Amino acid sequence: MPVTASSPTFPSRIQAMNGMVPHAHFSFMPPSSHDGQMQHTLSQPISSVGTGLHTGARISLRLSPAAENTGIVFHRTDCAMPPVTARYDTVVDTQLSTVLGHGPQGARIATVEHLMAALAGCGIDNVLVEVDGPEIPVFDGSAAEFVFLLECAGVRRQEARRKHIHVTRPVRVEEGDAFAELSPATQPGLAIDISIDFPAAAIGQQRYATQVNSHLFRQHLSRARTFVLQPEIEHLHAIGLAQGGSLDNAVVVNGDCVLNPAGLRHPDEFVRHKVLDAIGDLYLAGGLIEGCFRGHKSGHTLNNRLLRKLFADKANWHVTPAGAPADQPCTQAA
Repeated sequence: MPVTASSPTFPSRIQAMNGMVPHAHFSFMPPSSHDGQMQHTLSQPISSVGTGLHTGARISLRLSPAAENTGIVFHRTDCAMPPVTARYDTVVDTQLSTVLGHGPQGARIATVEHLMAALAGCGIDNVLVEVDGPEIPVFDGSAAEFVFLLECAGVRRQEARRKHIHVTRPVRVEEGDAFAELSPATQPGLAIDISIDFPAAAIGQQRYATQVNSHLFRQHLSRARTFVLQPEIEHLHAIGLAQGGSLDNAVVVNGDCVLNPAGLRHPDEFVRHKVLDAIGDLYLAGGLIEGCFRGHKSGHTLNNRLLRKLFADKANWHVTPAGAPADQPCTQAA
């Protein structure tokens, strides 16, 4: 049955399957500890329309169920670009967003990190993502509207077991005083510890450490928005980026001032968004990372370099369940 969810902000952009059912209410139930070991997909397709952060284009997005062991697959419907599986080795650019493609030339799909974070945070393993433009809509600059879409579509348990990628020894990448590293888990799941340091007084030094789970992601991380320093906006426009940026989809900072009239959603919203980005980028491992991630002044580039270094040596990781397709997790081209 076609569905939508009631919301004061989102319904005008959301339609599921063939139409809309107003006043429907949904309660998203994260997988239980038992179901959390099994793969999940969507119960039904759902669609939405939004603006591309960097292109400014109006873009339609459709999320559809996918079979077990499919993974997250992106497909552009506006051109002949073949579908591309969301994996660290299909990332072709990391300048201010994570971009997927089939090599340095040709069509791409940009700004996938917030959707990837929502899929990770809501426990979705298999989905087909279709867009009719060169990037994923930015919506409000966070993962909240993606979570809303997933809640409206519903989640269906599948019979295959989830893939867990266990970090077996420390791996680290650096650039100047910035770094990102993965080390073996001290408890089940993914732990993240990120610190940032910006010259703008409104941001300054912030740190956020957490054990990632669906409840925490939805309640404390999903609404954290992307941000930009006002003096950088002119340069971004000059190089063709942030054409769709506005105070509706990004936090804009000038010195000690936050220019958004409603202010911040969290006092440390900036570092929370960096944690959100890291969750999305790390989900490009092709499975759930069991380990500890620590980063300082890290971003999409270091996050991707870290995954490439992790998977470059089989001694760095192993996968469970044994014999799953994940035994060759991230080395084949899409």
